[in-house]
Amino acid sequence: MYKRLSAILFPVTAVLLIGALVWGYQENQEKNSILIKAENQYQRAFHDLSYHVDKLHTELGNTLAVNSASTGAQRKGLVNVWRITSEAQNEINQLPLTLLPFNKTEEFLSRIAKFSYQTAIRDLTKQPLTENELKNLKELYKSSAQIAQDLQGVQNKVIANRLRWMDVETALASEKEPRDNTIIDGFKTVDKKVGEYPELDWGPSISSMYNKRSVKKLGGSPITVEEIKRKTAAFTGVQSAENIQVVENGKGTEWASYTANLKNKKGDESWSLDFTRNGGHLISYVYHRPIGPKAVDVSTAKQRAKDFLENKGYPGLAAVSYDEFDNEGNFTFVSKQGDVLIYPEKITIRVALDNGQVTGMQASDYVYERENRENVGKPKLTLQQARKFLNPEYKEKYHRLALIENEQSEKVLTYEFGGSINGSQYKIFINAENGNEEIIEEIRTRNNQGETKSS
Repeated sequence: MYKRLSAILFPVTAVLLIGALVWGYQENQEKNSILIKAENQYQRAFHDLSYHVDKLHTELGNTLAVNSASTGAQRKGLVNVWRITSEAQNEINQLPLTLLPFNKTEEFLSRIAKFSYQTAIRDLTKQPLTENELKNLKELYKSSAQIAQDLQGVQNKVIANRLRWMDVETALASEKEPRDNTIIDGFKTVDKKVGEYPELDWGPSISSMYNKRSVKKLGGSPITVEEIKRKTAAFTGVQSAENIQVVENGKGTEWASYTANLKNKKGDESWSLDFTRNGGHLISYVYHRPIGPKAVDVSTAKQRAKDFLENKGYPGLAAVSYDEFDNEGNFTFVSKQGDVLIYPEKITIRVALDNGQVTGMQASDYVYERENRENVGKPKLTLQQARKFLNPEYKEKYHRLALIENEQSEKVLTYEFGGSINGSQYKIFINAENGNEEIIEEIRTRNNQGETKSS
């Protein structure tokens, strides 16, 4: 009996064992294949980064070498600087440096990209490079040489010692200290040196992109928790503030704010509101509840949103855009000064399309921009003059004056023309002073599944 069982089980066991060995071998091969592929991608991205930073240094030198009157050559050089810097930024993003402090170098490259792009797109025959901009280019030329040299040093060590980027990823993921790794140490050295470079005067348009908003810039004194509770009760319409829970965010920093939470008596429904610490400005409102099937049209939802704003102390706003997702409609409203729409001062309202109730409001842009509103001014071009800068085939449907923030982070007065061309809908913003096309925005709509398509 034992012999018969052995005769049956032994071959079965042998087959299973061989199968397990084959499966394990295949799994190991696939794992090694994935690791080799990842390593090759990291190595390629790193060597491309080193090459492009060296190329950036060369291109900056070429741009400085041309005659100051050769605006065409200067523009070409600046465009190449922007392109090369953008490629270097992309290659940094492909490397496993998420946990490694390399932000100074990334910001440095980002500023070069913004500076070169914004300088290249302007009319250099009318606005040639200033002395300060030429000084910046000379500093960037010297700095890029140092970065290129340091990266090449790391590259030489990687090649000579056959270092692996997978070891970098493992070292960064490990919580153990210190992280002894030649590549990591090399990148830390590069970033430290970049942080020691002299601060450049990039001009207001570039600097404004990196000047983060601060509650210290808002008007009003710091507000107390009790005042936040009273504001929450008044905004939500509840009778008592006793059950409102307030949490302070970023305590002791310039980003300090308050979040107020309150449960509704209707089971799992609740409110959440965010206020700035200075002045107690409401910047966010959410009413959490399940959303039922769609039963309200866009026109009704828009009116509910408008009524909500009027009742909550935001009068005179105009709706400028709408999209829809998961049975909720999202409207963007902006301020008006006379006949001019103030696009930077915007509020987003979310309306539940089952009954038309407002379930959300985002007002941070409105709060910050309104506190620092600039003079709108008057257009130098007439409407007819501005129209001449449109494509002759553009079919205009409406026009209006609008204050916008352009790609240079400058607030400019424009004529907004809505219309269509080539089967698509567009908003075109023409500078009301010089006729430049500041922004061209395709109007797109989203269906209820969140897919985006041209309207």
